[in-house]
Parts: sequence; structure tokens; C-alpha cells
Amino acid sequence: LVQAAAAPMGAGAGQGEMSRSEALRSPQFLILLATNFFCCATHSGPIIHTVSYAISCGIPLVAAVTIYSIEGFAGLGGRIAFGLMGDRFGAKRVLVSGLLLQAFGALAYVFAHQLATFYAVGAVFGFIYAGTMPLYAVLIRENFPLRMMGTVIGGTAMAGSLGMATGPLAGGLIYDAFSSYAWLYIASWAMGLGAFLMAMTFRPFAKPQGQAAPVAA
Repeated sequence: LVQAAAAPMGAGAGQGEMSRSEALRSPQFLILLATNFFCCATHSGPIIHTVSYAISCGIPLVAAVTIYSIEGFAGLGGRIAFGLMGDRFGAKRVLVSGLLLQAFGALAYVFAHQLATFYAVGAVFGFIYAGTMPLYAVLIRENFPLRMMGTVIGGTAMAGSLGMATGPLAGGLIYDAFSSYAWLYIASWAMGLGAFLMAMTFRPFAKPQGQAAPVAA
């Protein structure tokens, strides 16, 4: 006879006694906040300023705006592909890999000067940055109780929104200071590396020993 230890559906099963204040003060929540902030700050600058950068490279406005469309269409596939990979290999592993690739995707814009290159970089960059976003919700679902999903996801989304607001503003200030978009993408690369390093430190909550494995009898 084999008896499996019963546990509530979904992750966060071992966190049934966690209070909302404990969750919001936990290192896991704070790491997700910081990671999502820097992740969104990484890609929001390039998203907003790439059209202007392309125009400064001599690309006509009508053609330049299609770069953003390419990023958006690529993002549709990225969300599906990263979701499938997260289910197969684990959300944290795929998120960490995606954040590292996103950093270098932002940096790749420094080397784009022709429309074809902008399209290639935009497709890869859009695929990656859009793909990483659903994985935060998976990590939250796996580590926090269901009764506080709205609070935790809302807080993480708020940090991402602040990052989305910070990236374009910081990028504009950098351009005004240096009269070059190159430093904008280099700064995005640095923020992307920061997000990658923060995500590396994320550790799931320890599960109670009684839920660790099935018990044979």
C-alpha cells in the first residue's frame, strides 16, 4: 500500500499558514519586486526610443515605426514559447535565462543601423521580453497561498509598471546628456544584467517535511 501525503492544489501548498504581512516582507516577494522593476526598465527604454533611434540612422518614419510592430508580433510567439518552456524546465530557470538574453538583446540595438538589422534585433528582443513576463505569475502561484494571489501579483505588477515608467525617462535623460542612443542601450543592458542577478537569488519557500515525498507502507 502506498500513501501519498495530501496537499492543497497548486504551489504554495506548504505556505497555508503564511500571513499576508509575512508574504509581503518575505525575501521572495522583495526579490520578485526588484526583478520585475529592473526587467521592465530594461525593455521599456528600447521599446519607446528605438523608433527615434532608427530615424536618426536615416530610416524613414513610416518604415521606422514598423520596428515596434515587429517586436509586438514576435512577442505573441514569445509568450507561448516561454510558457511552454517554463512548464517543461521550470519557471525560474526559464525566467533567469530569458532575463540574461533580454539584456543582450537590448545591447544588440547598438549595432543596428539598417532597417533589416532593426527588424532582426526587434524580432528577437520582442520574443524574449514578452516571453519573460508570464513567468512571474507562475513563480508567485508556486510560492504563495491562493488567498493572496491578488495582493502579490498586484504588487509585482506595480513594480513592473514603475519600471516601465522609469526606462523611457532614464533613456531620454541619457540621450539628452550624451546626444547618443548608444548609452541608452548600454544602460538597458546593465539593468538587464541586474534583473538577471536578482532572479538568480530567488529561492522557493521550504516545504514542510510531511509534504516532501510519498510514504510507502
